[in-house]
Amino acid sequence: MQTPTAPELTSAAAPSWIVGDIALHRVDEAPLPPATGRWLLPTATADVVARHDWLQPDFADHEGVLHLSSHSFAFSVGGRRVVVDTGVGNGKTRANPAWHNLRTDYLRRLTDAGFPPESVDLVILTHLHADHVGWNTREADGQWIPTFPNARYVTSRAEREFWAGHDMDAARQQMFRDSVHPIEDAGLLDLVHVPAEGMDIAPGVRLIPTPGHTPGHIAVQVSSHGATALITGDCIHHPVQLADPGIGSCVDIDPAQSQATRRALLASLAGTGTLVLGTHFPPPTGGHVSSHADGYRLTPVPADRQPAAHRTSRAA
Repeated sequence: MQTPTAPELTSAAAPSWIVGDIALHRVDEAPLPPATGRWLLPTATADVVARHDWLQPDFADHEGVLHLSSHSFAFSVGGRRVVVDTGVGNGKTRANPAWHNLRTDYLRRLTDAGFPPESVDLVILTHLHADHVGWNTREADGQWIPTFPNARYVTSRAEREFWAGHDMDAARQQMFRDSVHPIEDAGLLDLVHVPAEGMDIAPGVRLIPTPGHTPGHIAVQVSSHGATALITGDCIHHPVQLADPGIGSCVDIDPAQSQATRRALLASLAGTGTLVLGTHFPPPTGGHVSSHADGYRLTPVPADRQPAAHRTSRAA
Protein backbone atom coordinates (compact mmCIF):
# COMPACT_ATOMS: atom_id res chain seq x y z
CA MET A 1 0.00 0.00 0.00
CA GLN A 2 1.32 3.44 -0.90
CA THR A 3 2.02 5.62 2.10
CA PRO A 4 -0.36 8.60 2.12
CA THR A 5 1.40 11.96 2.00
CA ALA A 6 0.18 15.51 2.24
CA PRO A 7 0.65 18.12 -0.49
CA GLU A 8 3.96 19.93 -0.14
CA LEU A 9 3.79 23.49 1.15
CA THR A 10 5.92 26.13 -0.55
CA SER A 11 5.68 28.77 2.16
CA ALA A 12 5.81 29.06 5.92
CA ALA A 13 2.54 30.98 5.70
CA ALA A 14 -0.18 29.71 8.04
CA PRO A 15 -3.82 30.70 7.42
CA SER A 16 -5.05 32.76 10.36
CA TRP A 17 -7.93 34.88 11.62
CA ILE A 18 -7.71 37.73 14.11
CA VAL A 19 -10.23 37.60 16.95
CA GLY A 20 -9.75 40.66 19.14
CA ASP A 21 -6.12 40.37 20.22
CA ILE A 22 -5.83 36.67 19.38
CA ALA A 23 -4.46 35.25 16.13
CA LEU A 24 -6.06 31.87 15.44
CA HIS A 25 -3.91 29.75 13.11
CA ARG A 26 -5.02 26.77 11.05
CA VAL A 27 -2.30 24.13 11.01
CA ASP A 28 -2.92 21.80 8.07
CA GLU A 29 -2.33 18.09 8.21
CA ALA A 30 -3.91 16.79 4.98
CA PRO A 31 -6.98 17.08 2.78
CA LEU A 32 -9.28 14.08 3.15
CA PRO A 33 -10.02 11.84 0.13
CA PRO A 34 -13.14 12.63 -1.97
CA ALA A 35 -14.84 9.42 -0.80
CA THR A 36 -14.77 10.65 2.81
CA GLY A 37 -17.93 12.73 2.52
CA ARG A 38 -20.03 9.92 1.06
CA TRP A 39 -18.97 7.65 3.92
CA LEU A 40 -19.08 10.17 6.75
CA LEU A 41 -22.34 11.96 5.86
CA PRO A 42 -24.27 9.36 3.86
CA THR A 43 -27.50 11.36 3.59
CA ALA A 44 -25.64 14.32 2.07
CA THR A 45 -26.18 12.92 -1.41
CA ALA A 46 -25.27 14.75 -4.61
CA ASP A 47 -28.92 15.78 -5.00
CA VAL A 48 -29.00 17.23 -1.49
CA VAL A 49 -25.75 19.13 -2.01
CA ALA A 50 -26.98 20.49 -5.35
CA ARG A 51 -29.91 22.22 -3.62
CA HIS A 52 -27.49 24.57 -1.85
CA ASP A 53 -25.46 26.41 -4.46
CA TRP A 54 -23.55 28.40 -1.84
CA LEU A 55 -21.59 25.22 -1.04
CA GLN A 56 -19.84 25.45 -4.42
CA PRO A 57 -17.00 25.66 -5.22
CA ASP A 58 -15.30 25.85 -1.82
CA PHE A 59 -17.16 23.22 0.17
CA ALA A 60 -18.29 20.86 -2.60
CA ASP A 61 -17.65 20.35 -6.30
CA HIS A 62 -20.24 20.57 -9.06
CA GLU A 63 -20.85 16.81 -8.87
CA GLY A 64 -21.87 17.12 -5.22
CA VAL A 65 -18.67 15.66 -3.77
CA LEU A 66 -17.95 17.20 -0.37
CA HIS A 67 -14.53 18.65 0.43
CA LEU A 68 -13.11 17.93 3.90
CA SER A 69 -9.72 18.26 5.55
CA SER A 70 -7.77 17.43 8.70
CA HIS A 71 -6.17 20.28 10.62
CA SER A 72 -5.57 21.74 14.07
CA PHE A 73 -5.98 25.26 15.39
CA ALA A 74 -3.28 26.99 17.40
CA PHE A 75 -3.22 30.31 19.23
CA SER A 76 -1.58 32.17 22.10
CA VAL A 77 -3.59 33.67 24.92
CA GLY A 78 -2.58 34.97 28.34
CA GLY A 79 1.01 33.85 27.75
CA ARG A 80 -0.07 30.27 27.01
CA ARG A 81 0.30 28.46 23.70
CA VAL A 82 -2.74 26.36 22.86
CA VAL A 83 -3.42 23.66 20.25
CA VAL A 84 -6.95 22.37 19.62
CA ASP A 85 -7.12 18.78 18.32
CA THR A 86 -4.12 16.96 16.90
CA GLY A 87 -5.24 15.24 13.71
CA VAL A 88 -4.38 11.75 12.53
CA GLY A 89 -0.65 11.63 13.27
CA ASN A 90 2.23 10.00 11.45
CA GLY A 91 3.01 6.30 11.27
CA LYS A 92 -0.15 5.14 13.02
CA THR A 93 -1.73 1.75 12.27
CA ARG A 94 -5.29 2.60 11.24
CA ALA A 95 -8.20 0.68 9.71
CA ASN A 96 -9.07 3.67 7.52
CA PRO A 97 -6.67 3.52 4.54
CA ALA A 98 -6.60 7.31 4.29
CA TRP A 99 -5.22 7.51 7.83
CA HIS A 100 -2.98 4.44 7.85
CA ASN A 101 0.76 5.10 8.20
CA LEU A 102 0.33 8.74 7.23
CA ARG A 103 3.45 10.81 6.51
CA THR A 104 2.95 14.57 6.58
CA ASP A 105 4.89 17.72 7.47
CA TYR A 106 2.44 18.62 10.22
CA LEU A 107 5.08 19.29 12.89
CA ARG A 108 7.05 21.54 10.55
CA ARG A 109 3.87 23.46 9.73
CA LEU A 110 3.06 23.81 13.41
CA THR A 111 6.58 25.06 14.11
CA ASP A 112 6.48 27.45 11.15
CA ALA A 113 3.24 28.88 12.53
CA GLY A 114 5.16 29.73 15.71
CA PHE A 115 4.26 26.71 17.85
CA PRO A 116 7.20 24.30 18.16
CA PRO A 117 5.94 21.26 20.11
CA GLU A 118 8.09 21.94 23.18
CA SER A 119 6.58 25.44 23.49
CA VAL A 120 2.93 24.31 23.67
CA ASP A 121 1.32 24.69 27.10
CA LEU A 122 -2.19 23.33 26.51
CA VAL A 123 -3.67 20.78 24.12
CA ILE A 124 -7.49 20.70 24.04
CA LEU A 125 -9.06 17.53 22.66
CA THR A 126 -12.65 18.04 21.54
CA HIS A 127 -13.15 14.26 21.72
CA LEU A 128 -11.19 11.02 21.56
CA HIS A 129 -11.50 9.91 17.94
CA ALA A 130 -8.50 8.78 15.89
CA ASP A 131 -8.44 11.85 13.64
CA HIS A 132 -8.38 14.24 16.61
CA VAL A 133 -5.74 12.68 18.87
CA GLY A 134 -3.09 11.31 16.49
CA TRP A 135 -0.38 13.91 17.08
CA ASN A 136 -0.80 13.54 20.82
CA THR A 137 2.20 11.27 20.38
CA ARG A 138 5.10 10.68 18.04
CA GLU A 139 7.34 7.68 17.59
CA ALA A 140 10.82 7.70 19.11
CA ASP A 141 13.03 4.58 19.35
CA GLY A 142 10.05 2.34 18.73
CA GLN A 143 7.94 3.94 21.47
CA TRP A 144 5.04 6.38 21.35
CA ILE A 145 5.96 9.44 23.40
CA PRO A 146 4.08 12.71 24.00
CA THR A 147 4.56 15.16 21.13
CA PHE A 148 3.96 18.08 23.48
CA PRO A 149 6.00 17.12 26.56
CA ASN A 150 5.45 20.40 28.41
CA ALA A 151 1.71 20.65 27.80
CA ARG A 152 -1.35 19.63 29.74
CA TYR A 153 -3.72 17.66 27.52
CA VAL A 154 -7.35 18.40 28.40
CA THR A 155 -10.57 16.62 27.49
CA SER A 156 -13.91 16.19 29.21
CA ARG A 157 -14.21 13.63 31.96
CA ALA A 158 -17.46 12.36 30.42
CA GLU A 159 -15.59 11.60 27.20
CA ARG A 160 -12.83 9.56 28.80
CA GLU A 161 -15.19 7.72 31.14
CA PHE A 162 -17.44 6.73 28.24
CA TRP A 163 -14.60 5.09 26.34
CA ALA A 164 -13.30 3.44 29.50
CA GLY A 165 -16.59 1.56 29.75
CA HIS A 166 -17.10 1.01 26.02
CA ASP A 167 -16.57 -2.31 24.27
CA MET A 168 -13.97 -1.04 21.81
CA ASP A 169 -13.07 -2.88 18.62
CA ALA A 170 -9.45 -3.72 17.82
CA ALA A 171 -8.86 -0.57 15.76
CA ARG A 172 -10.04 1.73 18.54
CA GLN A 173 -8.03 -0.18 21.12
CA GLN A 174 -4.95 0.37 18.96
CA MET A 175 -5.68 4.10 18.77
CA PHE A 176 -5.92 4.33 22.55
CA ARG A 177 -2.66 2.39 22.92
CA ASP A 178 -0.66 4.66 20.65
CA SER A 179 -2.33 8.06 21.14
CA VAL A 180 -4.13 8.20 24.52
CA HIS A 181 -2.47 5.80 26.95
CA PRO A 182 1.05 7.29 26.49
CA ILE A 183 -0.11 10.74 27.61
CA GLU A 184 -2.02 9.20 30.51
CA ASP A 185 1.03 7.18 31.51
CA ALA A 186 3.11 10.37 31.41
CA GLY A 187 0.61 12.07 33.74
CA LEU A 188 -0.25 14.72 31.15
CA LEU A 189 -3.98 14.11 30.61
CA ASP A 190 -6.36 16.28 32.63
CA LEU A 191 -10.04 15.31 32.74
CA VAL A 192 -12.42 18.16 33.46
CA HIS A 193 -16.11 18.25 34.24
CA VAL A 194 -17.76 20.55 31.68
CA PRO A 195 -21.12 21.77 33.00
CA ALA A 196 -24.06 22.60 30.74
CA GLU A 197 -23.16 26.29 30.75
CA GLY A 198 -19.55 25.56 29.79
CA MET A 199 -16.34 26.32 31.65
CA ASP A 200 -13.33 28.58 31.23
CA ILE A 201 -10.06 26.69 30.75
CA ALA A 202 -7.83 29.74 30.13
CA PRO A 203 -8.41 33.50 29.83
CA GLY A 204 -10.83 33.95 26.95
CA VAL A 205 -11.02 30.21 26.25
CA ARG A 206 -14.23 28.36 27.13
CA LEU A 207 -15.17 24.71 26.69
CA ILE A 208 -18.76 24.27 25.48
CA PRO A 209 -20.48 20.87 25.85
CA THR A 210 -21.73 19.67 22.45
CA PRO A 211 -22.63 16.00 23.03
CA GLY A 212 -24.00 13.51 20.55
CA HIS A 213 -21.16 12.76 18.16
CA THR A 214 -19.57 11.40 21.32
CA PRO A 215 -21.01 11.68 24.84
CA GLY A 216 -18.37 14.10 26.11
CA HIS A 217 -17.73 16.09 22.94
CA ILE A 218 -16.79 19.74 23.47
CA ALA A 219 -16.46 22.77 21.22
CA VAL A 220 -13.97 25.54 22.02
CA GLN A 221 -14.98 29.19 22.25
CA VAL A 222 -12.29 31.87 22.02
CA SER A 223 -13.13 35.47 22.95
CA SER A 224 -11.18 38.72 23.02
CA HIS A 225 -12.25 42.38 23.12
CA GLY A 226 -15.84 41.63 22.17
CA ALA A 227 -14.99 39.29 19.29
CA THR A 228 -15.69 35.56 19.46
CA ALA A 229 -14.75 32.42 17.53
CA LEU A 230 -16.00 28.87 17.94
CA ILE A 231 -13.96 25.81 16.97
CA THR A 232 -16.51 23.11 16.18
CA GLY A 233 -14.75 19.79 16.60
CA ASP A 234 -17.11 17.21 15.11
CA CYS A 235 -20.47 18.55 16.30
CA ILE A 236 -20.47 19.98 12.77
CA HIS A 237 -18.36 18.11 10.23
CA HIS A 238 -19.19 20.07 7.10
CA PRO A 239 -21.11 23.22 6.07
CA VAL A 240 -23.79 21.08 4.37
CA GLN A 241 -24.97 20.42 7.93
CA LEU A 242 -25.78 24.12 8.24
CA ALA A 243 -28.04 23.90 5.21
CA ASP A 244 -29.68 20.81 6.71
CA PRO A 245 -28.87 20.28 10.40
CA GLY A 246 -30.63 16.91 10.22
CA ILE A 247 -27.72 15.47 8.25
CA GLY A 248 -25.77 13.32 10.69
CA SER A 249 -22.51 11.43 10.70
CA CYS A 250 -22.35 7.66 10.35
CA VAL A 251 -20.14 7.59 13.45
CA ASP A 252 -22.35 9.66 15.75
CA ILE A 253 -22.76 7.73 19.01
CA ASP A 254 -26.18 9.28 19.62
CA PRO A 255 -27.61 10.58 16.32
CA ALA A 256 -30.67 12.20 17.89
CA GLN A 257 -28.64 14.06 20.48
CA SER A 258 -26.07 15.06 17.86
CA GLN A 259 -28.80 16.62 15.70
CA ALA A 260 -30.37 18.40 18.68
CA THR A 261 -26.97 19.77 19.72
CA ARG A 262 -26.26 20.99 16.19
CA ARG A 263 -29.63 22.71 15.86
CA ALA A 264 -29.29 24.46 19.21
CA LEU A 265 -25.71 25.52 18.50
CA LEU A 266 -26.51 26.92 15.05
CA ALA A 267 -29.53 28.81 16.41
CA SER A 268 -27.27 30.38 19.04
CA LEU A 269 -24.67 31.38 16.42
CA ALA A 270 -26.87 32.73 13.64
CA GLY A 271 -26.52 36.46 13.13
CA THR A 272 -24.09 36.94 16.02
CA GLY A 273 -20.94 37.57 13.98
CA THR A 274 -19.17 34.70 15.74
CA LEU A 275 -16.39 33.31 13.60
CA VAL A 276 -17.08 29.60 13.16
CA LEU A 277 -13.99 27.49 12.45
CA GLY A 278 -14.72 23.94 11.36
CA THR A 279 -12.26 21.28 12.36
CA HIS A 280 -12.92 19.46 9.09
CA PHE A 281 -14.12 22.41 6.99
CA PRO A 282 -11.94 22.77 3.87
CA PRO A 283 -10.55 26.21 2.99
CA PRO A 284 -11.82 28.86 3.54
CA THR A 285 -12.61 26.98 6.82
CA GLY A 286 -14.03 29.95 8.72
CA GLY A 287 -17.20 31.97 8.37
CA HIS A 288 -20.29 33.55 9.89
CA VAL A 289 -23.59 31.70 10.34
CA SER A 290 -26.84 33.23 9.14
CA SER A 291 -30.37 31.92 8.78
CA HIS A 292 -31.17 30.79 5.25
CA ALA A 293 -34.31 29.10 3.89
CA ASP A 294 -35.17 26.27 6.32
CA GLY A 295 -31.67 26.12 7.78
CA TYR A 296 -28.51 28.18 7.82
CA ARG A 297 -25.59 29.07 5.61
CA LEU A 298 -21.94 29.92 6.15
CA THR A 299 -20.60 33.15 4.73
CA PRO A 300 -16.84 32.59 4.40
CA VAL A 301 -14.34 34.79 6.20
CA PRO A 302 -11.07 34.40 4.28
CA ALA A 303 -7.93 33.71 6.25
CA ASP A 304 -4.87 35.91 6.23
CA ARG A 305 -1.87 34.10 4.77
CA GLN A 306 0.94 36.37 5.89
CA PRO A 307 3.94 34.46 7.25
CA ALA A 308 3.70 33.89 10.99
CA ALA A 309 6.66 36.18 11.68
CA HIS A 310 4.70 39.10 10.15
CA ARG A 311 1.64 38.67 12.37
CA THR A 312 1.39 39.96 15.90
CA SER A 313 -0.93 39.21 18.77
CA ARG A 314 -0.91 41.33 21.92
CA ALA A 315 -2.24 38.26 23.76
CA ALA A 316 0.83 36.21 22.86
